[in-house]
Amino acid sequence: MTVLDVGRIVVGMALLVSGGELLVRGASALAARVGLSGLVIGLTVVSFATSAPELTVTVSSVLGGEPGLALGNVVGSNIANVLLVLGLTALLAPAAVSHQLLRFDLPLLVLVSTTLLLVALDGRVDRVDGALLFAAVVVHGVLTVLIGRRDARSPATPHGPPTGRSPAGSGPGPTPGASVVRSLALVAVGVGLLVVGATVLVDGAVSIAAALGVSGLVIGLTVIAVGTSLPELATSVIAVRRGQRDLAVGNVVGSCLLNLGLVLGVPAMLFAGGLPVPAAAVALDIPVMLAAAVALLPIAFTGFAVARWEGGLFLLLYLLYTGYVVLEAAEHDALVGFTAVLVSFVLPLLVLTLVAVSAHELGRRRALDRHAGGP
Repeated sequence: MTVLDVGRIVVGMALLVSGGELLVRGASALAARVGLSGLVIGLTVVSFATSAPELTVTVSSVLGGEPGLALGNVVGSNIANVLLVLGLTALLAPAAVSHQLLRFDLPLLVLVSTTLLLVALDGRVDRVDGALLFAAVVVHGVLTVLIGRRDARSPATPHGPPTGRSPAGSGPGPTPGASVVRSLALVAVGVGLLVVGATVLVDGAVSIAAALGVSGLVIGLTVIAVGTSLPELATSVIAVRRGQRDLAVGNVVGSCLLNLGLVLGVPAMLFAGGLPVPAAAVALDIPVMLAAAVALLPIAFTGFAVARWEGGLFLLLYLLYTGYVVLEAAEHDALVGFTAVLVSFVLPLLVLTLVAVSAHELGRRRALDRHAGGP
């Protein structure tokens, strides 16, 4: 570990923050100019931009003869996007969840995640599997834009009372001097800073981890996955601070879908033999990714937001998952006790908490609906 490695981390973080600020500002202005909501822009333009590091790492890994790292990067990034990024974002402010996310985007994320688990059971994601994943994401992108333009033409919006903001939710509408070209330029510069920042930060973190004697497997499952999710984290946090709460959630969900369909699906189609899937990924990592997507459904349904305590719960789950991965990779003696406590106490308690809170919230909403519909 050197001063240069620490400096890389500091510079990388600064680039991520700057890139996220420019990306959110440009995407918000673009949404207002073209008549689309911040959610639609988050699901398409922003999510595609913040998935650039994952795409870069995946293609480089496959070309470099490390296809296992490519799969681990995608699966680990999706887990980090839901549990870490949304968890930290919700701790700052409750993350809004729109009706469109509940009706279409989140169920599709669960469906595509389930598809990956099923096609990976034979130990490989081949060209047909990759084409299936890619087709699902293409259909999602087209339908998202069509639904967004239809909703933009509607005289009223069902997403709550007016807030005095533009459709993008980022403040007043664009000034006369604003243009689509300027907005696209901000998005492009923001993406560039995010990619460079993530690359510099990951390089520094990998060097420090290697100097501390951490194995390559642990680095891939933790440092690389978190590093390639940093653009989503920076963008979502800045979006929440600027009042773009729907863009923050849309960015995460859209990025997860793009990771599965574009970042994983395209290399599986292009390279002969597809991508091998380690048995450990089928046994643990892909099911955890699917479980995180499923857990987001009832949480988002209750109150149409990811509350602060729910964000804290997501963050706790991510720390538990990471702890298990590290202990397993290191074959530490504490793994047996950690697993026993996790399976027999922590996970059942979390499930009971989610069920109880969901039931309470649904009962409260039904009571409010009956009161509103009464004489």
